[in-house]
Amino acid sequence: MSIEILLAAAFPAELCAKIVPQAGVAGPFDGPVGASLSEAEARGIRVLVTMGTLKTSAEVMDRLPGLGLICCYGTGYEGVDLDAAAERHIMVTHSPAANAPAVADLAMALLLAANRRIVMADKFVRDGLWSGNSAARMPLVRGLTGRRIGVFGFGAIGRRIANRAAAFEAEVAYHNRSAKPDVAYDFHETLRSLADWADILMIAARADASNHHAVNRDVMKSLGPDGIVVNIARGSIIDQEAMIALLRSGELGGAGLDVFEQEPLVPDTLKAIPHVVLTPHIGGGTWDAHDAMQSLVAANIAAFLAGNPVKTPVPEMASR
Repeated sequence: MSIEILLAAAFPAELCAKIVPQAGVAGPFDGPVGASLSEAEARGIRVLVTMGTLKTSAEVMDRLPGLGLICCYGTGYEGVDLDAAAERHIMVTHSPAANAPAVADLAMALLLAANRRIVMADKFVRDGLWSGNSAARMPLVRGLTGRRIGVFGFGAIGRRIANRAAAFEAEVAYHNRSAKPDVAYDFHETLRSLADWADILMIAARADASNHHAVNRDVMKSLGPDGIVVNIARGSIIDQEAMIALLRSGELGGAGLDVFEQEPLVPDTLKAIPHVVLTPHIGGGTWDAHDAMQSLVAANIAAFLAGNPVKTPVPEMASR
């Protein structure tokens, strides 16, 4: 069987098991993607399986002259140069909604942990500081019932976050590129308007150049000293330094973060803030989510190799 599929990163064995029957698979290799292949091997690669956070540039595409499909494992695809792909007639797919329930669950877990200071409370108990029923055991906080929760980004993940937040009897509104006529939640034309209304901001937008540092100092300060920011999207959407400054000054009440500006590097100044909950980009980290993503990747590859339309092209290429 000829090698037609190149892996840009180490993927779960279950994914490989689903795509190996379709064509030969190579990779991942050390060094730049495709650089270690011979000229003949590079010409034979028709599919590149990658992660949305990895850079897939025009240079990478030119190393693989037979490339026809870039398949992103997961929802994001911000690392792919879409203009370069379109110029070279390369289709790009992703796995939309496959991990949405898992990511939305983590978003709510981060919100609950940050709001109820669960990490601090756990340490309080482990450090032996709890003595009897002392009223000073932990500071009181606001509950979620009646809180105003704003969702930034209203795709598959944002919708599920909104529905979960509503189940906690919170008021919910959202900001998105466009309003969604099929939902009852209030729509805000701008992110700043949403932040002025809300005291909790859940970030679920797809990252691109247009929303780099969109959640800036003014947006976060609008949430107030009891405000909480939760980010399960991409670290680039938040001005991380501004957030740290607001948290340290008490102008922002807390944060729950699964993503960061320069993963896996997390600033020590952020780690030192006790009322922040940090997780290592595990939003889609459930068996259910990975099984769904693997099935979509395999289905897209099968369709492409058979000469059929792919199942889930990225929106920018949906009409191709």
